[in-house]
Amino acid sequence: MVPALLGLIGAFIFGSADFLGGLAAKRISAMLATAVAAVSGLVLLLVVLPFLGGTWSVGAVLWGGLSGVTGAVAISLLYACLAIGPMSILSPLTAVVSAVVPMTVGLVGGDRFAPIGYWALGLALVAVVLVGFVPEKGAVRPSAKGILTALGSGAAIGSFMILIDLTPADSGLVPLVMNRAVNGGIMFALVGVLALVAGRKAARGAAGIGAAGIGAAAPGVIAGGPTSDGGAAGEAVPGAVMTDAAPTRTQAARLTVRTGVLLAVGCGAVDVVANTMLLIGIRLGDLSVMSVLTAMYPAGTILLAAVVLKERIAPVQWAGLVLAIAAAGMLAIA
Repeated sequence: MVPALLGLIGAFIFGSADFLGGLAAKRISAMLATAVAAVSGLVLLLVVLPFLGGTWSVGAVLWGGLSGVTGAVAISLLYACLAIGPMSILSPLTAVVSAVVPMTVGLVGGDRFAPIGYWALGLALVAVVLVGFVPEKGAVRPSAKGILTALGSGAAIGSFMILIDLTPADSGLVPLVMNRAVNGGIMFALVGVLALVAGRKAARGAAGIGAAGIGAAAPGVIAGGPTSDGGAAGEAVPGAVMTDAAPTRTQAARLTVRTGVLLAVGCGAVDVVANTMLLIGIRLGDLSVMSVLTAMYPAGTILLAAVVLKERIAPVQWAGLVLAIAAAGMLAIA
């Protein structure tokens, strides 16, 4: 019963982390938000690690580090998948694959249930599809690229769970520390590369504008020349507008960035709690159960969006939430 409860609660916490990450990504880049979240999660783990303990071993470092790599791949592919769309199809597809891959590995590896348990797994997969369904008006059929990207993202998420399951039982939070360290390093490297590329493009664009502007000084002199009353044309009013408006825009931009970073920090902290529950649930129970229940993470995002942002929950999503709770109860019995 405990693993099933951890899986269901963990899914809602994962969804809460995604909600905070989504708000952060609206204010700063998605990649930067992910990188900041990874670092804040790492800091939290390092703080609590001495109290919760964990043995550093080759297995803990290796599998934990590899899970960080798969996590970075999963995030990148997920963003690409949702950008391609349609979300109404690709989002639940990603969630289902993320559940089926580790569930299959768990069942092949020896996970066994009472008959009601297998029915519960099937019901849970249906719940994953319904909960992750994002209604879109006039949604088009997904392209082959979109489907492949969704499959890749789901497989990477599932691989993360498999790798966490392979970590030694005495490793405590060490695998999650390695996961966050590697994930954060990869994401910050990506942010740096993207910033470098953007900077070079901007520099080339500025050079082109500068070259095009050679010999255009005369109009500027005319515009800034003396007027009939001896003053400089356009000097007072435009100057006053720029003096007042520029700091306002700068302050607003700084506030936006600061808010985005704080939301990303919160996302990382909440995500660590969810990952800790996943780790404990896998060690106490079965990989197949935890993978299916964790795949219901969109439920947390949906509920928070409804409460905080007043977004409407579609009837099909309500049905998915009900089935998710029922499946969790059946798995607890099994």
